[in-house]
Amino acid sequence: MSQTVQRAIDILEFCSVRPRTLLEIADMIGVHRTTALRLVQTLAGGGLIRRDERGLYGVGFRLAALADSALRQFDLRTMVHPFILDLSERVGQTVQFAVPDGDAVVYVDKIEPADSIHLDTRIGGQVVVQTAGVSKALLAFMDPEQRDRIVDGITFRPFTSSSITSREEFLRRLDEVRDTGWAYDDGEYEEISNCIAAPVWNHAGTAAGAISITAIKSQMDLTRLRELLPDLLETARAVSESLGWSPTAS
Repeated sequence: MSQTVQRAIDILEFCSVRPRTLLEIADMIGVHRTTALRLVQTLAGGGLIRRDERGLYGVGFRLAALADSALRQFDLRTMVHPFILDLSERVGQTVQFAVPDGDAVVYVDKIEPADSIHLDTRIGGQVVVQTAGVSKALLAFMDPEQRDRIVDGITFRPFTSSSITSREEFLRRLDEVRDTGWAYDDGEYEEISNCIAAPVWNHAGTAAGAISITAIKSQMDLTRLRELLPDLLETARAVSESLGWSPTAS
């Protein structure tokens, strides 16, 4: 990459945090103010940088429009698929990806090895919120108003002896997820299966989805399934970074 292009990228990233003075920009890229001014004027001419009434340089409206266009063209499922395929092949278990959809959580992708557990879930189908690991991983970090709307709609009907049967118990579980960064389902929907799940973060530090690993309890109980947690978290982090996430964003 040419030095000029790299400097332009550095300026855009620097000014995206907060508006900057010309001197701050020059110091950051290590050039004289006149050189920095030429770069800034070129970026401003393209609408990528904007000079405000205080004389500070911030993100331009055209850059914001380009970012919006990129996000609208972005197919999250297509981007995530190779990551969960790789995860499933590494751990030899069923891997699913779910996203929030209004006041629900839906499955959008699933990798199901032939010799792994067959799950009664379908792409586009809604998650049973109080049981699934993916929904717990999402709701724990969701906007409180949206989370409350979703929780208000839960009947807490027990599916198994391990099912969560009260709002208070469910909210306590979400507190645990916020503390640990991952969620689980210990036979709460089907007694024969359990899962671990972790959120995926986007560029704004918002939980954009969640990935889960599901196993047959008789072959891999929750204690053994937790041994796959490093693989799950590594994949969730890789997906998040592909979405523009950084540790300081969430």
